Amino acid sequence: MSVVLDAQDVLALGPVAAVAAIRDALARGLDPDAEAPRAVLPLARGQGLLMPSEAGGWYGVKVATVAPGNPARGLPRINATYLLHDSETLTCAAILDGVALTTLRTPAVAVAPCLSRLRALAGSSPGGLRLVVFGAGPQGEGHVRTIRAHVPVAEVTAVTRRGGAPPAWADRHLAAGDPALAGRVRAADVVVTATSAREPVVEGRLVSDTAVVLAVGSHEPSVRELDGALMARATVVVESREVALREAGDVVLAVKEEGLDPDSLMTMAGLSRSEATVPADRPLVVKTTGMAWEDLAVAVAVYRQGGRKT
Repeated sequence: MSVVLDAQDVLALGPVAAVAAIRDALARGLDPDAEAPRAVLPLARGQGLLMPSEAGGWYGVKVATVAPGNPARGLPRINATYLLHDSETLTCAAILDGVALTTLRTPAVAVAPCLSRLRALAGSSPGGLRLVVFGAGPQGEGHVRTIRAHVPVAEVTAVTRRGGAPPAWADRHLAAGDPALAGRVRAADVVVTATSAREPVVEGRLVSDTAVVLAVGSHEPSVRELDGALMARATVVVESREVALREAGDVVLAVKEEGLDPDSLMTMAGLSRSEATVPADRPLVVKTTGMAWEDLAVAVAVYRQGGRKT
């Protein structure tokens, strides 16, 4: 009989364990480049996504939908369900809330490959790291929560098109056109882009040489949150070169502009095996699009924990 794990059960795993699940999967030799590509199906009112993965004795698939018109109806833009199977018998062990799983694993994937850099930055910033987060939705909040769970954070600036009152997880909230924003970006140790924007939201020349940039909003080849100027001067880490060059607009467009050499892309798996050294004097960009192995790694961790602790 399948166990049903709702959103609270999934989120109860917490960001530290979620990051550990991603790092452990890579340390065990998982190869993201061997992953079967996700299927994206055009639907009358949006998209359907199927994301299957098998590793470590488990098979899982996320069934998701993206409905751009839903926010106007007061409904979530993304809905998802995750089915976790035992690889031996192929029976369904658990049914998980897929939205909560995505909310938890996306920042975990972004933080996992740059954890050493974040800790080094925190070591040289006694008061904690300064964050600028473009986007005030669940992923903006999730990235702040995941970073806070691993290193001290001094202040968080949220940035949206119109600004407004700060969300509970931020110290201030600026509009994209606010003159104070440039100074905040220059001073930032970490910049997060978690938006639905189709054009760059960060002026790349402002980003510090030591900063970490986590870009998660774009997963289409024609859509970007980061400009070519930043991508050209940064060390760029991706989940998979093949997937990044197919789906990550931030990468695809920078390569087309000839500012980013595709051969220079570092992979998360390569970093986990210490195959590459990350320069400390260049921005570190972690560009993710979301892959099925990540959902599987975190879903297994949730299942093993068993949900909420009472």
